[in-house]
Amino acid sequence: MHEHEHDHGHHHHQNTPHAVTFDDCIRFHGHSCPGLASGYRAATAAMEALGVVRPEDEDLVAICETDACGVDAIQVIAGTTAGKGNLIIHDYGKHAFTFYNRKDGKAVRITFHRNEQTETGDFSALRAKVFSGKATAEETEEFHKLMHKATVKVLHAPADSIMKIEKVTMDAPKKARIFASVTCECCGESVADAKTRQVNGKRVCIPCAEGTHPEKKE
Repeated sequence: MHEHEHDHGHHHHQNTPHAVTFDDCIRFHGHSCPGLASGYRAATAAMEALGVVRPEDEDLVAICETDACGVDAIQVIAGTTAGKGNLIIHDYGKHAFTFYNRKDGKAVRITFHRNEQTETGDFSALRAKVFSGKATAEETEEFHKLMHKATVKVLHAPADSIMKIEKVTMDAPKKARIFASVTCECCGESVADAKTRQVNGKRVCIPCAEGTHPEKKE
């Protein structure tokens, strides 16, 4: 491959992968916050511990014990996404993330220490005010300042001061399976074979079986 000496404008060469940054996480998530920063730190630490560079395939699997902001950074940094089937969420409400490398079966689990900065009573009260729309302009500004400070701290603090990185042993997570499609005998929409249910002798999709199918407007 002949590589040009200099790059005209902002064209990235296909063969030089763009290093993914925290800014990319912010763009994807919509805003910057300590939770996003912790996902960023978890993903970068895990990839380093497992010796993985940004994976373009499904070798790396992330198992998240929360569905909060950090998951978005993990998708961007580690390339583990719901659509590839290598992002698994068990929402236990815990800031814990396990990364498993299918290549060698190694895994690390990352948990975060409690963030005293954003867990004091004062901060919680301020956050509640801001989210319920009852905060004054000054309070809102103060809240954003504190959030920014907490985010910067999570991004730059030494790893062991904010999180615990442990090697764990685990079975390989199941691979995404491919299913045949069938037609639901109730709504007529296409549905994965394995996700159908038998209702009164008919094969129907889960929303039809549970009566939760979106109503069509007349």
